[in-house]
Amino acid sequence: MANKKFAVKLKSWGIYTPWDSDTKALPKLLKVTREIPCELDIEFGYIANIKKAKNKKLHYCIYHPDIPDADGTPLPPFSGEEFIRQNDWNFFIGDTVWAPIENKQGPWRITLSIEGELVADETFKLVIPN
Repeated sequence: MANKKFAVKLKSWGIYTPWDSDTKALPKLLKVTREIPCELDIEFGYIANIKKAKNKKLHYCIYHPDIPDADGTPLPPFSGEEFIRQNDWNFFIGDTVWAPIENKQGPWRITLSIEGELVADETFKLVIPN
């Protein structure tokens, strides 16, 4: 029997309620959008539904728009790994804006990969409201 290929589908993307790392609950979608107001503590990203990939390793990466560290050097992308816990699993990946907001505007790319295969790739444009 052939090995079934995993399937990944975006369920939602945009602005969410704040993510709480102390709970298993996913944040709630507030607005579907890829243009995010660059405001303090705004939570944005997406929820992906992943099927047929239990126990595989999910790699995530958030590419920031050259946000400088304290020395002025651009921050490297934020990345990590998570084991897929179920055969039908919803995963939230996102970020939030912190002070100062002026250097956070621009494109934020968020990717997911399984076994080296890119399975989700979304870019959000952060803009300072007028």
